[in-house]
Amino acid sequence: MSPLDPDACYRAVLARDARFDGVFFVGVKTTGIYCRPICPARTPGRDRVTFHRTAAEAERAGFRACFRCRPELAPGLARVDAVPRVVGEAMRRIEAGALADGSLAELARELGVSSRHLRRAMHAALGISPVELAQSRRLALARQLVADTTLPLTEVAWSSGFRSLRRFNAAFRDRYDCPPSRLRRARRPAARPAAPTLTLTLSYRPPYDWPGLLRFLDARAVPGVELVRGDSYLRTARVGAHRGWLVIAPAAGRAALRAEISLSLSGALMPLRARLRRLFDLDAQPATIAAHLARDPVLAGRVDARPGLRVPGAFDGFEAAVRAVLGQQVSVAAATTLAGRLAARFGEPIATPDAALTHLAPTPARIAAAAESEIAGIGVPRSRARTLIGVARAVAAGELSLDGGGEIDGVLDRLVAIPGIGPWTAHYLAMRAFGWPDAFPETDLGVRRALGGVSGPRARALAEPWRPWRAYAVTHLWTSEGAP
Repeated sequence: MSPLDPDACYRAVLARDARFDGVFFVGVKTTGIYCRPICPARTPGRDRVTFHRTAAEAERAGFRACFRCRPELAPGLARVDAVPRVVGEAMRRIEAGALADGSLAELARELGVSSRHLRRAMHAALGISPVELAQSRRLALARQLVADTTLPLTEVAWSSGFRSLRRFNAAFRDRYDCPPSRLRRARRPAARPAAPTLTLTLSYRPPYDWPGLLRFLDARAVPGVELVRGDSYLRTARVGAHRGWLVIAPAAGRAALRAEISLSLSGALMPLRARLRRLFDLDAQPATIAAHLARDPVLAGRVDARPGLRVPGAFDGFEAAVRAVLGQQVSVAAATTLAGRLAARFGEPIATPDAALTHLAPTPARIAAAAESEIAGIGVPRSRARTLIGVARAVAAGELSLDGGGEIDGVLDRLVAIPGIGPWTAHYLAMRAFGWPDAFPETDLGVRRALGGVSGPRARALAEPWRPWRAYAVTHLWTSEGAP
């Protein structure tokens, strides 16, 4: 990773440029505080500040988080092509809570490297160790929950990945120079009545084409599992052993989304937050992507017309795979109907405050155990039923991971090895389930039509200058031509 340019960083701070929010953090030597580039406090002189790539790096240097700009709310970094892949994958898993229940040795083994190699690689790329990153992310979530919710502090500790209240209190006091109870009193949560839900703020870098993303999700929303209403996205959710529901909408007056989450999901907030950031592509750097794609005359007008476009992600990889298979050779509306039938027949019923949300999405184990005739009974050909069962069995057996991890080329090879999964489906899942920004379904009819009716190989050749953001280019082409 290239070093930060201190002068360029300081210019961004003077401008309070939101495009750099989360890209770096500012340490103020005279106060011992670190801030986001958009902090509303008076800007210190150039000789009184230092710059750090991550909050964890600033904390390691001895700085404490600012109480005004709240660095724990800053958007994350899109990691593809920014750091070595093993480091990017380790970051993704740590931010989803990998070291809350597991050890560093287990994480390294899952990544196919030694613990020593992982520590050295992360330190070289980020300047911090895996344990320091995990502690920083746990404390950031804890600070948000203390400040913004009425959860009991014991629940805050558990929800943010601590397994000991004593360790939580000690770590919080050491990092923020005050116990969590004092911060809770300062925020006066007692003035707010206890709610049956909790709220998380999910920041992003503007601009953000939220209406465009909602239109995409609305057309594909699985009846009973998810829906779009007004400017909000609602769905049921299963994260490990936790089940519940959530509502996502723009946060008024802020470059952020507001996630209202049922308390039944409070024990899974770290992986849930990671899923939501992936679903809504919140870690993208839209200015960087737009500047790159706008150089191509085919895309320039489309990029100007859709500032802040994001690649729609997926809440659950297996759910996205099921939806992709059901969508083969049928219209979007027909695939949505089939997905609703599958959820009603094989999904687990759940009670929610919204009468339209009735089921959790079917699990791999449930589909893997179904008979081919049962799947075909929802109205799909038997060949497609076999494909669904094949994907489910591969995921249930641990032979295929659709949670966004692993080397993308290997995952694509395993996907296309399943009968009924071709390159288009594999790259569609790479875009949505894996958040791979360079995915490119070259055989896609909408893409080829938007490029003048060219062949797949010709489309691939034309797309070479778009790397490493081909998935965003595809989304622009789909938007202008009509999604497949």
